[in-house]
Amino acid sequence: MTDTVISSATKEVVIGFNRPFVIIGERINPTGRKILAAEMAAGDFSRVISDALAQIEAGAHMLDVNAGIPLADEPAILAQAVQLVQSITDVPLSIDSSIVAALEAGLSVYKGKALVNSVTGEEDRLETVLPLVKKYGAAVVAISNDETGISEDPDVRFEVAKRIVHRAMDHGIPASDVVVDPLVMPIGAINQAGVQVMRLVHRLKTELKVNTTCGASNVSFGLPNRHGINAAFLTMAIGSGMTSAITNPLHTETMQAVMGADVMMGHDPDCMRWIRKYREVPAPGAAGATDGAARGRREGGHRRRPTV
Repeated sequence: MTDTVISSATKEVVIGFNRPFVIIGERINPTGRKILAAEMAAGDFSRVISDALAQIEAGAHMLDVNAGIPLADEPAILAQAVQLVQSITDVPLSIDSSIVAALEAGLSVYKGKALVNSVTGEEDRLETVLPLVKKYGAAVVAISNDETGISEDPDVRFEVAKRIVHRAMDHGIPASDVVVDPLVMPIGAINQAGVQVMRLVHRLKTELKVNTTCGASNVSFGLPNRHGINAAFLTMAIGSGMTSAITNPLHTETMQAVMGADVMMGHDPDCMRWIRKYREVPAPGAAGATDGAARGRREGGHRRRPTV
């Protein structure tokens, strides 16, 4: 099956159908974060550093880096952010921008094989972003919309994704280096949004044989207890074949859902990652911590059945 390899200078992450789900930390993004936007525009990257380290500590396998700040020099800020994050961690990065010049600025300083976020099916994006992806030997997120917008019909979105994959191949980019975003819509506004995504992800896996990602938190927009909805969505998406997501690893419900789904999919051999994370270890010297457990096993093994 398809493997998409992303790397830093010293570390590889592989996105694939028979592999653990890949979490791409979303927090280095000033959109909707006024304080972070102001700090980055002023050259203060202290929050970027703390967000990067916190996400890795929480279990992120990759980090998405975005510098979309209105009226700011996005190419320069993005390049600086990429260099800074790579100086403090070895996880691979997703370089995220809607501005081609910013993507190139980030790619030009990146060490390793980046994930470019993103290209759509719009003709001008295809002809500007794909040559850049090829030039820098990167992989790319393909968002399944085009000039007509975002269709609610998953079959239409599939055809857009298929066209992007084929155009990437025309540019010398293998299908394994295209990670499709099926576009997750708010389920509070579109009741069938979850069903649409599951159907589309399954087709992308079985027919196009490409890996997938998404902005997972979009599904819960406008609803209470968003973390609960996000967790339910991710477990079902993983079961349908989704292989990565751009999300917030600081939310415990999300990480538990992903790790549990990996167990159920057979992507956590012998449940060892789950056990290492959640096994309760008695405190050293705790009264009866070991002896009591052993005694309980011995007693249980010799318990007589009641007579009737």
